[in-house]
Amino acid sequence: MSETKDTTLTAEREKRRGLMAFLHGNRVFRSLFRHGLPDTNRNRALATFSNFFLHVQPVKVRLRAIKFTQTFYLGGLSLVCFSVLTITGILLMFYYHPSVPRAYEDMKDLQFVVSSGTFLRNLHRWSAHVMVALVFLHMVRVFFAGAYKPPREFNWVLGVILFVLTVLLSYTGYLLPWDQLAYWAVTVGANMAKAVPVMGEDIRFLMLGGTEVGENALIRFYVLHCVVLPLVLTVVIALHLWRVRKDGGLHLPPLKGGEGNQ
Repeated sequence: MSETKDTTLTAEREKRRGLMAFLHGNRVFRSLFRHGLPDTNRNRALATFSNFFLHVQPVKVRLRAIKFTQTFYLGGLSLVCFSVLTITGILLMFYYHPSVPRAYEDMKDLQFVVSSGTFLRNLHRWSAHVMVALVFLHMVRVFFAGAYKPPREFNWVLGVILFVLTVLLSYTGYLLPWDQLAYWAVTVGANMAKAVPVMGEDIRFLMLGGTEVGENALIRFYVLHCVVLPLVLTVVIALHLWRVRKDGGLHLPPLKGGEGNQ
């Protein structure tokens, strides 16, 4: 009885292996994937190198580099917030017109007419607030960990640029509801820009598209918030991740006893 059962199991395994060999050995599969299943170190390395989304990641990662207390996952959480903002922002664009006074009316429709509109708008707004805080804390952690030191200076500069872009994204989105809070917040910001020596007046005029906060300013902030800044932020994020890879992965402080970064 036991021998019959073993024979049956062996036959099933052979049949399964034959099926897998057929699926992964045919010309269609080999034309799409240049390597076999990631069942060996070589195939796992090839899978990482040849994948567009995984190639920025190293093949192997030190175990202590992925501990929560090492990075608190602040960079990854910031990226998650940006993804949430992108998805919710695209959904909000279906219900929004960047014009006066239609913008304010659209906000009221989102609150009282559109199904789950309030949830969608609040999810977008709170994700923006959380992203600003996470990027700031990420920079603080990097600074106190000394990860800005050579040879990582360029990546630190990219991080500063990312923080500035994040703040600008939050600021440009502030005007879009076109309510009293948005109007006066942008008015204060424009007056602060006006105080810049020599070029203050020109910077304010460039921001608002005129001499006051009006429809020209709303259009400019909408284009910056929905097109220009997200595209620039995406490119800089890609460069940031690429530099992490080129700099040897995450910065790890030396282990006690002079064992180095193992």
